[in-house]
Amino acid sequence: MRSSTWYSTLAKSAARFCGRPKVFVTALGIILLWAITGPLLSFSNTWQLIINTLTTTITFLMVFLIQNTQNRDTEAIQIKLDELIRSTKGAHNALLDLEELDDDKLRDFLRRYERLASEAREELAKGIKDTGTPEP
Repeated sequence: MRSSTWYSTLAKSAARFCGRPKVFVTALGIILLWAITGPLLSFSNTWQLIINTLTTTITFLMVFLIQNTQNRDTEAIQIKLDELIRSTKGAHNALLDLEELDDDKLRDFLRRYERLASEAREELAKGIKDTGTPEP
């Protein structure tokens, strides 16, 4: 069941392509070539405009492609974590889909787990194991 939009396909392909060492070396080569031509072109405004326009345009487009790829990866990780929670005996299903909660509810969960961690550390200091489920 692999269906993806043209944009997702483009974003994945572009991110994969642009992350290769050869692309980095090519970009570095272009910058070096531009720097070398500076003295030949008397460091003119056109010479500066070329690199400014090129780098700004590429950066602008890459931000959207990278964000799309990152969003998709994050969603996939969240789904996998949700499935682990869902399928683990004794796990709290209320923890599923936490990223969709408002900040106050999320902070409540955070405080609860910080308290559990603190209690577990205190028990460890006393030589008590911290494995298992703390709730009855």
